Amino acid sequence: MSEIARPADRRGVVGWALFDWATQPYYTLVVTFLFAPYFVNGFMSDPAEAQSLWAFATSAAQLVAAVLAPVLGAIADAGLPRKPWIGVFSLMLVIGLGGLWFAVPGSTSAIPLVLLSFGVATLGVELATQFNNAMMPGLVSQRRLGRLSGLAWALGYAGGLVSLALMAGLLVTSPDTGKTLFGLSPIVPLDNETREGDRLVGPFSALWYLVFVLPMFLFTPDRHAVAAAHNPVREGVHRLLKSLRELLRAHRNVALFLLARMLYADGCAAVFSFGAIYAASVFGWGVTELGLFGILLTVAALIGACLGGLVDDRLGSKTVIVVGLLVFIVGSIGVLSIDSDEILFVVPVAEKSAGGGLFASFGEQVLLLFALLIGIALGPIQASSRTLLARICPPDQTTEFYGFFAFSGKVTAFAAPLAIGIVTTLTDSQRLGISVSLVFLIAGLVLLLPVRPSR
Repeated sequence: MSEIARPADRRGVVGWALFDWATQPYYTLVVTFLFAPYFVNGFMSDPAEAQSLWAFATSAAQLVAAVLAPVLGAIADAGLPRKPWIGVFSLMLVIGLGGLWFAVPGSTSAIPLVLLSFGVATLGVELATQFNNAMMPGLVSQRRLGRLSGLAWALGYAGGLVSLALMAGLLVTSPDTGKTLFGLSPIVPLDNETREGDRLVGPFSALWYLVFVLPMFLFTPDRHAVAAAHNPVREGVHRLLKSLRELLRAHRNVALFLLARMLYADGCAAVFSFGAIYAASVFGWGVTELGLFGILLTVAALIGACLGGLVDDRLGSKTVIVVGLLVFIVGSIGVLSIDSDEILFVVPVAEKSAGGGLFASFGEQVLLLFALLIGIALGPIQASSRTLLARICPPDQTTEFYGFFAFSGKVTAFAAPLAIGIVTTLTDSQRLGISVSLVFLIAGLVLLLPVRPSR
């Protein structure tokens, strides 16, 4: 059986890489910088309760994705084409993103619909990404896989920047001024009272995805349909359990790394997702501040990823990850040490004054500094984690072990958001809730230390 129907030409390869560009607005606009802060600080009246609900919805969707991923992976490995599955999950993503439009401020009856829509979108994007990733090995030779993955990664960051600049600069307005990040009126008439600009983030992300995912469907070759196994679900689960037993018995160094990565990746994702929510709550940031904040962090992550790749070849992947985690932890503690009238937990500073200008208060400036540390560290942590696995796993089982790598990134993705939601609910404190993510970061770092950085 051939993996694909025909060799992938340049259009097919670029079409596959554009999938990251297509999905990035979900992560940048919805999860991190625009819609999530609006949900907590604009849609609902109680920020602590809103953060708890958002965290619970995130954890529930990630848990479902983690449960389904191995089974669906087994079905994919049975020889069936991937594009029909991507089409089904793309439909879920688009419908879920469209449902975010109904988050009218003060409309408590819409809370279940909005949270369900977000959960459906999350499930759709996670599972569509899984099947899209499974197409990669059949598109280019083994020697070009790294470049192809890097191209897609770069396109994802670029897509986040462009979509954020368009949305925050031309459409989403500040509730105070009615102006966008660029100081303009929105390019289409939008009702500022009902926050139509913030609510438009979901439909905009859906339209963006529909437009830019088309090259993948049109030009990227899929493999031929073949007869599937008699019971692909049972066979896939059996193979997964057998491989897990072998991993724990014969490859404990790799298993330890995957466990460490599982924890610190969960912590990193939680900090990045809830950091903007916390900053918006402390300083009352609107679309202007959040949009610029998102652009700065994305640029920092781009720079960090480039620098981390150079250092990785010189000092090794494990060193890059350890240093990156230390910087990330320092940045996270720094962000959480800031309140409206203090920094570093105990140092008093002047509160933000009305009309003081963009990031004019000292507290905001210090928060930006710590947040940039987080952004710079994130790219190297992610990129070098993938490289470290290649350096420690058995060379004849690379594909299988990268399957464990993908599984480890999803299986506990619900844990940190769930813990944040529980602690926020119990303490009624956003700061204490988000601080739980530090436990995941530190635990992952401790487990990483004894990992041997070579086979």
